[in-house]
Amino acid sequence: MTTVIHPAAFVEDGAEIGIGVAIGPGAVIGPHTRIGDGTSIGSHALITGWTRIGRGCRIHHGAVLGSPPQDLKYSGERSYLEVGEHTEVREYVTANLATEPEATTRIGIGLDYPVVLANAVQMAGYVTIDDWAIVGGGTVIHQFVRVGRHSMIGGGSRIPQDIAPFVRAAGSPPRLAGINTVGLERRGFSPEAVAALQRAYKILFRGQLTVEQAVGELRASLGTVPEVETLARFAETSARGLTR
Repeated sequence: MTTVIHPAAFVEDGAEIGIGVAIGPGAVIGPHTRIGDGTSIGSHALITGWTRIGRGCRIHHGAVLGSPPQDLKYSGERSYLEVGEHTEVREYVTANLATEPEATTRIGIGLDYPVVLANAVQMAGYVTIDDWAIVGGGTVIHQFVRVGRHSMIGGGSRIPQDIAPFVRAAGSPPRLAGINTVGLERRGFSPEAVAALQRAYKILFRGQLTVEQAVGELRASLGTVPEVETLARFAETSARGLTR
């Protein structure tokens, strides 16, 4: 593979560019960056700061990766942004360095399966979004919130607390709308697993139990179902509190 850098791109000394990388016109690549093999950088993208981009990524037009975090506590110390292999970053996405010294903002690293974020999703610091989650456009997510795997958030939502795995949610404030049955069926979950999750949903979100009581009931009645244990474990470890 041959690396192709457009004559109108600007790559600063010190940048590490892999094999087979394509860099478009007007793109700016900073001196502390590392671009993995086979990655394409679109026109007028900015890759700066201590940014590491994995192999086979696609960075589209106008994206800004590795700029300083939008946090008043940040005072210029070295921190990082890492983009995992085969991640696609669409037009005009902004992803900042981490706030704490030597800390890292991670995108697409440690995920086994894709996450989909539509246009204008805004995530504050320390947000975690798990495998297969889908977040609709214009959604804003409070700092420290977790979004569970296989969940789906409707566009324009405001998310101040954790969204449990396998559920659908939307609104401001958000309201739950049941298990994400269509998504689970498309991803090959068995009818038995989906039925068990629907029962678990009623116990955790529609009953009059506390989270602690509901988790105990989930394990007592449905504890042999791995998906239910995932839901129970998420609920009992929630620091922000669950959207219920």
